This record gives sequence, structure tokens and C-alpha cells, in this order.
Amino acid sequence: MDGPVPGRASAGVWAPAASSCSSAAPEGRMCVCPGPRRIGIPVRSSSLPLFSDAMPAPTQLFFPLIRNCELSRIYGTACYCHHKHLCCSPPYIPQSRPRYTPHPAYATFYRPKESWWQYTQGRRYASTPQKFYLTPPQVNSILKANEYSFKVPEFDGKNVSSVLGFDSNQLPANAPIEDRRSAATCLQTRGMLLGVFDGHAGCACSQAVSERLFYYIAVSLLPHETLLEIENAVESGRALLPILQWHKHPNDYFSKEASKLYFNSLRTYWQELIDLNTGESTDIDVKEALINAFKRLDNDISLEAQVGDPNSFLNYLVLRVAFSGATACVAHVDGVDLHVANTGDSRAMLGVQEEDGSWSAVTLSNDHNAQNEREVERLKLEHPKNEAKSVVKQDRLLGLLMPFRAFGDVKFKWSIDLQKRVIESGPDQLNDNEYTKFIPPNYYTPPYLTAEPEVTYHRLRPQDKFLVLATDGLWETMHRQDVVRIVGEYLTGMHHQQPIAVGGYKVTLGQMHGLLTERRAKMSSVFEDQNAATHLIRHAVGNNEFGAVDHERLSKMLSLPEELARMYRDDITIIVVQFNSHVVGAYQNQEQ
Repeated sequence: MDGPVPGRASAGVWAPAASSCSSAAPEGRMCVCPGPRRIGIPVRSSSLPLFSDAMPAPTQLFFPLIRNCELSRIYGTACYCHHKHLCCSPPYIPQSRPRYTPHPAYATFYRPKESWWQYTQGRRYASTPQKFYLTPPQVNSILKANEYSFKVPEFDGKNVSSVLGFDSNQLPANAPIEDRRSAATCLQTRGMLLGVFDGHAGCACSQAVSERLFYYIAVSLLPHETLLEIENAVESGRALLPILQWHKHPNDYFSKEASKLYFNSLRTYWQELIDLNTGESTDIDVKEALINAFKRLDNDISLEAQVGDPNSFLNYLVLRVAFSGATACVAHVDGVDLHVANTGDSRAMLGVQEEDGSWSAVTLSNDHNAQNEREVERLKLEHPKNEAKSVVKQDRLLGLLMPFRAFGDVKFKWSIDLQKRVIESGPDQLNDNEYTKFIPPNYYTPPYLTAEPEVTYHRLRPQDKFLVLATDGLWETMHRQDVVRIVGEYLTGMHHQQPIAVGGYKVTLGQMHGLLTERRAKMSSVFEDQNAATHLIRHAVGNNEFGAVDHERLSKMLSLPEELARMYRDDITIIVVQFNSHVVGAYQNQEQ
């Protein structure tokens, strides 16, 4: 079956388009291993070129600099600030915690020989490093490499859309990036699907979920008659009804090699839905459909890994998907009905404009981690009382995993016997890998992890202007109120007219003059962002203590080498959905 053209909206039941992310892992290397680079521990590694083909655009941008011996000049001022009289120290940002912590027994596999500070302080260069910062155009090239925008037609032939459009973007910290994003229009039903997916222990699971989950949701929402039409078309070899119209950036690809496997699993699911539903009931509960889709996809990921595949490539792929993991935060917008299904610690935040023009944030998802007391209590109730102290340890599931809900991660779901049986019968790359063979401590009554989402419903109002879906890389660096304010002011064009707030700092006249000069510079076309998600990432990475973007700080953060970038922040993926207030208001008036 032909897939979509990358970068364009495309329709289809199943739509492969490009190569699998498995190409990022050289032969003989295990992609799911949460090695130092993936769990955020810096190491002095020479493996950088091995991932060159799969690297995100910002990294590829630096390759000419590497070849011209210029990169050391960037790092000399951006990171290795041992000549303190020549350059500033690195910007302070709370160090990002890895999502997966290895067991102490295997710490030698992950612990660097020396700390980053020792690493930088212990090196001395004979030559004096030159001061070098990325220029504004270079910064923009990095920030805008993965941005994507889509404007929704006000009338698509079926109904008037409550969504004006959306902006999305990604900024990698891992190499390759472990985050994914998806957006699609439901063609056989109504509404749009948008989602962000945060991978850990590699990108395999987040890639698979980003490709497959929306199909499972769309199928769950289809009426009985449409499911029968699709099944009859497959049975007779006729062309299939398109289910989704994808809106994808060229870098957001489909795994062509696995498309047949994925399609067969999806078909089995809709066949079961046909058998279960006799067609008597026409009402479809969106919340139930979302929950069923999440759980069924996770079950299929597990089952595919257990059964395996005669094709050695596919067999390795399904195992990588199952042993890595991913969280998901998905929004379904249909008229004024907004449903958010969340599994893990990504978030959905609603931007509301009050009558006085100010902005307030309404949280539409709950983090599934140790900071959520209800999640901790849920886990303890699902396991014997004698495990109460071990099921959540050091704010992590079994002392290892930060999110308490996720796709994949079969190491926290399968029995020990099943894990050993699958690993022993699997390919050598899997059997020789210490991470896959490692059994979590205090592993007595699995499963400890679930992919079942928590679904929140919100009825849109005219004052609800936009929705922000983002992985935890954003929320670790910015408060939700700041996120909503920055996006709101950007969308309304008010960010250049607000008074400068110094937050209690003592500011000299010279500093205030600098802030005003910087604001004037931002109004030029060089700094103007055409994408709300890009604008938000610029602030998340480059904000100073006054809440203004500091170009020097932004340049340093974007110049960090891969070994250090993950120490300061996580991958950031953002989708900003803008609502049509006039359409939302019209819906409201019709019902009054």
C-alpha cells in the first residue's frame, strides 16, 4: 500500500512512508539499552559518528563545523569554561533526571569515570580558546529545523471545525531524539487527534506508538457499519476507505518494514470489535474508545514480541519496541468536546483568556509519577501489603522508572519466566545485552506498569483559546502559568506591549536599558517566530531570570555537545492547538 508523501497531509488506513528508526542503531548495537547517553549520564564517548545518519537536524548542522575543526571553539566557550577570565560559566539550569535509573548491581555499565566538572576542570589547552557564539540566524536554523504548522479549513464538507490550526516543534537532547509527535484528522468520524509521545530506553516504542495509536483510536470510534465495510473491502481486495488524514513534518516518518505486521494486528482488533458489536447500539463513548485503544495497542506490542517474526529484522524490531517504553498524551477535539487521554508524565494545558485580558492555565491531565499521591496509592493497592515499601522507592517504580504508566516496558509487566524465555529465544543482540537480561529488584507480583490512560473531558468555551500538549522536557523548565502566558501573548501579539517585570531583582539603569534594547531587537524579523511552539521552545531554553530570552544563554545551550545536553534538559516536543472562538461560541448559542 502506498504511504503518504512526507510533509503533506495524507490519507489512508495504513500509511508507511519511510525507513524505520532502527536504522539509527548500527548492526550489533542494542537500541533499547538505556546507556549513559540515553539516561542522561555524561561519558566521554567516541561513538558520535555511529549515529550520524539518524541525528536530528541541529546535530547535522554542526557536522561541517566538526570537519573544519570549528566545533571546539563553540564548546570552548559554551561548555568547557575553564578559562573563567575569557568566558562565562555555563547557564544554570536544574539538571534533568534520567527517566530510568540502573540498579546498583549494574552501575558500572552506566557510571562515568569522572564527573562533568572533573572532566572540564581536568583538561587544559595550550592555546587560548576563542569566544564564539551562534549568530541569531544559526540559532533560528536549529530552533526551526523541526517546526510544522497546519491551518484547518473552517468547513471540511461535514462540519465546521472548532480548531483553527496547530503549531508543533521538537528540540532534541538525546541522539537520536526519543520524543515523537502525531496529528491527524478523522475522516470517517469527526474531530482531530493530536498527541506527544515521550520515549525512554530508546526511541523504538515511542516511534511505534506514534504510528499506530491513532489508528486504534479511529477504529474504536467507527460505527459497526463502517467497520463491516472496511473488513469486506480487505476480504475482497478492494481499495480501503481512508480512516485518517495525517499532518506530518518530513522528519516524522512511518516504519515501512513493519507496516504489514502493524496492519494485521489492527485488522484483528477491528474484527473483534465487529464480533462484539452487533450493530444495535449506535452511541460510541469517546472516553471508553480512548481507553480501549490505549490498552489494546499495548497488548499488541507485548503479544508481537512474545510471538516473534520469521523475519530477523522484524523480530528484532518488535523486541526493541517492547523492551523500550513511551508515555503518551493525546487530545481528541470534536466540536466543543475535548477529551485528553494521558498515560505517563506529559501534560495537556488549556490556555484561558479572562475578561481583563489576562491568561490562566487549566490543567487537563495528571502526571503519573511519585508526585501524584493517588498514583502511589493505586500502585500500593494493586500489590500485597508486604511490597508497600518497595513498589515505589526513591520516587520511582521499583526504584527504577519515573513514569508509573507507559507503553512497552515489558520488564515491568511480564513474569520473570516469560522474560527469560523470550530473551533466550531472541536474537543475539538481545540475549547479549545486560539491560534486557536484568530483572528489576523486588519483582514479585507483575505487572507493575499499565498503559491504561486517565481520560479528562472538557467542554470548550469561547474564552478557551488554545491547548498546549508537551512532553516533560518543557514542564521541567517552565511553570504552567508562564507557558500559557507566553503562548497567549504571542498569539494575541501583546508580548511587545507588556511592562517589563524584574521579579524583585535590583536592576540598574544600564540593565534596564539593555532589557529595553533587547525587546526592540526582538521586534525585528530576525527574531520573529512564525510558530507558537518554536516561540515557546526559545523561551524554555533561553529565558533569563527576568523571563526574557537571553541570546547568549540560548546560544550556549544550543551549542552543548550531546554528552552534556541531556544533563541540562530533556527532549522537548510541543503542540499548540488554537481554537476558533467564534465557532465554539456558535455551538454554545445553538444549545441555549
